[in-house]
Amino acid sequence: MEGTIFSLIPPILMIILVLLTRKVLLSLGAGIIVGALMIESFDVLETIKRIWFTFQELFYAEGSWDLWSIQLIIFLLFLGMLIAFLTASGGAKAFGDWAIHKIRTREGSQYMTGLLGMGIFIDDYFNSLTIGQVSRPVTDRHRVSRAKLAYLIDSTSAPVTVLSPISSWGAYIIGIIATIISTNELTNYQAFNSFIQMVPYNFYAISAILLVFLVAWLNLDIGPMKKHEDRAKETGQLVDPDNDDIPGDLQSEIYENTLGKVSHLMIPIVVLIVVTLSMMIYTGIQASGETNLISIFADTDVNLSLVVGGFVALLVSIIFYFTQNGEKTSFGRVSIEGIKAMLPAIYILVLAWMIVSIIGAIGTDAYLSGLVERSNINVAYLPFLLFIVSGFMAFSTGTSWGTFGIMLPIAGSMAVTLDPSLFIPALAAVLAGSVFGDHCSPISDTSVLSSTGAGANHIDHVLTQIPYAILAALASSVGYLLFAWTDSLLLSLIVTLATLVLLAYLAKQLLMKKDTA
Repeated sequence: MEGTIFSLIPPILMIILVLLTRKVLLSLGAGIIVGALMIESFDVLETIKRIWFTFQELFYAEGSWDLWSIQLIIFLLFLGMLIAFLTASGGAKAFGDWAIHKIRTREGSQYMTGLLGMGIFIDDYFNSLTIGQVSRPVTDRHRVSRAKLAYLIDSTSAPVTVLSPISSWGAYIIGIIATIISTNELTNYQAFNSFIQMVPYNFYAISAILLVFLVAWLNLDIGPMKKHEDRAKETGQLVDPDNDDIPGDLQSEIYENTLGKVSHLMIPIVVLIVVTLSMMIYTGIQASGETNLISIFADTDVNLSLVVGGFVALLVSIIFYFTQNGEKTSFGRVSIEGIKAMLPAIYILVLAWMIVSIIGAIGTDAYLSGLVERSNINVAYLPFLLFIVSGFMAFSTGTSWGTFGIMLPIAGSMAVTLDPSLFIPALAAVLAGSVFGDHCSPISDTSVLSSTGAGANHIDHVLTQIPYAILAALASSVGYLLFAWTDSLLLSLIVTLATLVLLAYLAKQLLMKKDTA
């Protein structure tokens, strides 16, 4: 069954269960079990072994510890404790009190989140988790639902980092492009310049960022988002009261010190940013031996940097906690509640990693990439086809980086063989489709961390984000089809953005008619 159409069964089953039950752990577990059964030809004992070794290899494989996954989990635990101490010190409350006088509208709080997301373009994990801590006190005060906040964070994390050459994503992509250029002996191309040329062809990433600000401006609450936003505005309940599975949110009451200051929130956050960035530069220089930014970010150790930055920021927040007067929750309770807040996110993340491994073993990605290689279409439609297939692959496998690694070399070789002038557009379409699929996938780690940073239920985040992702994808599809017909980048990009604005406006008009009916 590996590498055939049957390899789509585990991800499709998982998606159906998510939609029917809204229980992400159950759905992920079912997908893992079914995929393992298929790989092991329904031998129950071997299936159990496969599931265990899949879990074990997340942390320990081939005689060594997998520090990447361990470090990310450690950082999440540090972050949970940091959130708890920022709350206990009164810093979050003080910042919210201050910001509500500076940012006076719901729209303004959403603009602020979008702009912060565009400003932190170094890494998607770093973006998702940091922006949530700064924006949440403000959006909470303005009764912006946590689902909306998660959408704003997610749509300004991957779309921003995939457009930036000075980021962990940009460095990774440039490295792949360099290999493609070398393999195909393309003497007229350079990896960095090719990446820069790809930016305006990445219609989805550009559209997703623009849509964030359109949503805030038009108060555009489509699909399930309207329910969350209406409840938040009318009752002040920022999450579904019937769902207590909220990663990153404190489940038990922690007393907020009334003597807290804005600096008790901002200084630890600034320390987190400065130390993490410094460590990323340091580890990148140590690994590459070079001092140019592209080499640094190509070899930086993001998760180690996050751990060090999180630890130092946590220490600073603890110092503020101990040096304050007034009533406060005990140190032990604050620490435990912070750790407990992150456990739902860690459970989801571990199971998501496991099913990504299972899906890789069963050959879902190989099957989908094979469809592209076997396709017999008009070469002008290659970018459009790559956008669609990459989107479905990232959606099914939950990884945009994995999709980059598989689809970029295929796209490059196809373009070189069929029409070299499509080399840049084809690669850009892969990036665009990968981010689109990642935005819609419940097993995307970026989506998990965006819901964690926002303090939103993960499935609520995925289901409320999908309509917006589809809106941006429809506009992008129009752009890629127009490019196939006209071969004009400028015209295609303008029409893509104009189509997005038109779709957003029409959606708003339909909502207004529905409300007045």
